[in-house]
Amino acid sequence: MKLFSACRAAILVAVFLVAPLSSRAAPPPGWPASLTIATASPGGVFVIYGQAMAQIFTEALGIPVSAQVTQGSGQNILMIEGGNAQLALVSTDVALDGWNGEGAWTRNKKLRSLRALFPMYDAPLVLVTLKTSGINSWPDAAGKRIAGGPPGSAAQIVAKAFDALGIQATWRNGAYDVLSKQLQAGVVDALVSTIAAPAPALTELDQTGEIQFVPLSAGEIAKLCTAMPQFSPSVVPGGTYPTMKSDYMTVGWFNFVVASKDLPDDLVYAIVKSFYANHARMVQAHASARESVVANLKRNTFIPYHPGAARYYKEIGIAIPANLAKPE
Repeated sequence: MKLFSACRAAILVAVFLVAPLSSRAAPPPGWPASLTIATASPGGVFVIYGQAMAQIFTEALGIPVSAQVTQGSGQNILMIEGGNAQLALVSTDVALDGWNGEGAWTRNKKLRSLRALFPMYDAPLVLVTLKTSGINSWPDAAGKRIAGGPPGSAAQIVAKAFDALGIQATWRNGAYDVLSKQLQAGVVDALVSTIAAPAPALTELDQTGEIQFVPLSAGEIAKLCTAMPQFSPSVVPGGTYPTMKSDYMTVGWFNFVVASKDLPDDLVYAIVKSFYANHARMVQAHASARESVVANLKRNTFIPYHPGAARYYKEIGIAIPANLAKPE
């Protein structure tokens, strides 16, 4: 009798545990059974951001959404192209290379399956030098030894920016913590950061009292934005670093969340709506999400918006530029 009671209790428990899962409504027609968000390597903001979105979307959509660790924007774009991810986090500098089929990683193929959803946060170019360097403007860096950040896309785009301004320099690349020590030691004459502000390496350097921030002029900003579409005007607010007393004028590229063009419009609409409805949760996950607002849609100048995203923005009275509202 006791054995029968125990078995009956076990069955009831099993039914109780399974019932909520079996009672969950099936996804609307055309929706995938699950979604994968391509992020980046551990230790960066992309992973934190993607994990927070995955939890929000799982709750809002009623389907499992997971954040996958990757090697970053380039791989993410390839995953979207190959159907191995439905959502991805990308920097617009890498996305532009993918869109145009530039860079060895694209194999000369224009990767145009991605569609923009919403902005993430800025990656401003910030030039710092020792106060004793004699570099008080970007052109003063001509012929100098410049640290451009880690090897890869960030370092390449920094070098391209200098080329666009006609500034020839000798480049040194590596991890920012190593490069900042080289700046202090006089091994390099200046360092360019492309990290979301406040960048830990620059905060640490600023505490020495030995560096200065060298902004771009208005003319240089305009020239870079014309020559390099991935750039747009950027401002690092005064006070971001202890000795930065006034706004620092520069350029930057924005990171964006993108989706496969093949996702259903109503699904993408639900994704975008749930993101903005849970914006406060995103900011709790990482402070950079403070910049994930509709005002920064303007920071994307070439990735077409998914029709589902465009529907949401139209609903809240935000006009998408005509060239980005009708994908190819």
